[in-house]
Amino acid sequence: MATIAASAVRSCLGDGPATFAALLAGRGGAAPLRYVDAALVNVGAAYEIDEETSHRRAGTWLAGCVREALRQADPQVPRASIPVLAGTGLRELGAAEKWSAGAVEMTVEDLHFTGVLRETDDRLGPVVTVCNACSATGHLLALAQDLVDSGAAPAAVVAGADSLTVSMLAMIGRVAPDRTERIRPFDADRTGVLLGEGAAAAVVVPDGAAAAPLGRLLATGMSCDAAHETAPEAEGIARAMREALDRSGRRGEEVDLVLAHGTGTELNDRVEARVLREHLGENGPLVTAIKGATGHTSGASALMSLDVALRCLATGWVPPVAGLDRPAADCGGVRLVRSGPVRARPRLAQVDAFGFGGVNAVTLVGAA
Repeated sequence: MATIAASAVRSCLGDGPATFAALLAGRGGAAPLRYVDAALVNVGAAYEIDEETSHRRAGTWLAGCVREALRQADPQVPRASIPVLAGTGLRELGAAEKWSAGAVEMTVEDLHFTGVLRETDDRLGPVVTVCNACSATGHLLALAQDLVDSGAAPAAVVAGADSLTVSMLAMIGRVAPDRTERIRPFDADRTGVLLGEGAAAAVVVPDGAAAAPLGRLLATGMSCDAAHETAPEAEGIARAMREALDRSGRRGEEVDLVLAHGTGTELNDRVEARVLREHLGENGPLVTAIKGATGHTSGASALMSLDVALRCLATGWVPPVAGLDRPAADCGGVRLVRSGPVRARPRLAQVDAFGFGGVNAVTLVGAA
């Protein structure tokens, strides 16, 4: 068992505390596109960070979150070569698009996160980047736990980031029959996805090493079912859920909070609700989800949900599912939090992260 010593977030709603406050208040960050011409992509809205940065937006936010997480964790993090495990869906594709169009000057090396991260803190060592879409940082939490539990690393930084790209927006605009104004997870009137952008980072240390731990990283279960390009497969999700419980030595009935993947699509919502119902019990733990407020943040997604889970464990408050007004009939039997925050004092939280292609990660975290 490892410990989470620090966590930092940069979303369209602000930093970690600001994001959590917005979730509790039921506020979301969807807005008309600011940095991409909507006429080019047939998408009118997104969860953008309203901030001018360098053309390497993802790397800028990633480095900022890593810097903040290390600041929080210091001096709990030793002066040693600490691996950075970075998750992303598209890395710096937005910058590459501008480079290709002749709008910016850059090199191939600028597309990698290594350079910007190495400049962040002299304690940082090797940088490993994985592109497992929305489950990337969930998978990396498992790797970080293995590294610190085995003694292979004195600590590990898990981080993730993505920014909007014209090509990804255009792809969504091509396949969406109607424009979506906001994401509505588990809602009867859900209309599909919207992209978000941002970054998150967490510092993982061995059990007992953190003076003021945020939570206990108990286990992550993973699966890759490859059943469909985009549609989730129930057994693949269930397998990841069972593995997390088995590795942690916990039972399903002990889980009292779930941060659902909650995409706001019919295919995901009904499958995720069904698996939660079957494996954690009818009307089991409280279930919330954040994408209705933050958008689909891809590589940062799992860590953003983890940060919210840690704040729920610390404060006892659980925010409502952002964007949920009228639960869909195919999502019944699940205790979806809606209409306002709930005072619950959870002790064990599950964080779901499912990526395209059936790459799934389910993480269990306990109260500090």
